Amino acid sequence: MILDDILAETRRTVARAKELRPLAVVEAEASAAAAPRGFAAALRRDDIACIAEFKRRSPSAGWIREGADPAEVAAAYQAGGAAALSVLTDGPFFGGALADLQGARGAVRLPALRKDFMVDAYQVAEARAAGADAILLIVAALSDAELAALLDEAERWRLDVLVEAHDAAEVDRAVALGARLVGVNHRDLRTFQMDMSLTARLRDRIPADRLVVAESGIRTAEDVQRMRNAGVNAILVGENLMRGQDPGAALRALLVRP
Repeated sequence: MILDDILAETRRTVARAKELRPLAVVEAEASAAAAPRGFAAALRRDDIACIAEFKRRSPSAGWIREGADPAEVAAAYQAGGAAALSVLTDGPFFGGALADLQGARGAVRLPALRKDFMVDAYQVAEARAAGADAILLIVAALSDAELAALLDEAERWRLDVLVEAHDAAEVDRAVALGARLVGVNHRDLRTFQMDMSLTARLRDRIPADRLVVAESGIRTAEDVQRMRNAGVNAILVGENLMRGQDPGAALRALLVRP
């Protein structure tokens, strides 16, 4: 499965990073970083909020916007009405880097999520050192013990956490572990199959005091309206915006009520 391949490569990448930059060095940088901007707070809006994603490529789509500049795209997203950013930092499979996160966040006022395959506390400190305001944790990639430990690390570094689920059992695990931001990914990372009805079906499993984020496959204003109707707080959109000639204009069009 592609998720297993990604996780195996991620663990190798983390091991190499620890050799180049010991944890103590990264933690010192994280401690010196400016205070987080408040990712979850930015998603609390009267209307649905958009987390606009910077993503050059993906295993399912191939190259989406090769050579894209993170600062330029982030500025366009901010002008287009984004509430927050998501930045892919995985290199081998998504063509990203921590420098993309730094470049995007440095160009705007928006809070930014480090979107990667987090498997180690080192990556959490690394995210804060790079200026991240939040991290992604994928339920399918982690045991409950690993999730709990990484949630604790995120709290230590004052990072919000988007906990991503792909089915009812994973949503239940996320809720039981106290996730305040629950993402429902319409794309199953094991198979890459898409189910655009998933968020609506799972919404009632998530308590009303948690924020719900619908992820993947959102391409039209009608798709966004269906998420509004399902009681979703925010959407995470990347590929559709990155393919647009003007990502900011694409975002404005997406958020218009049909």
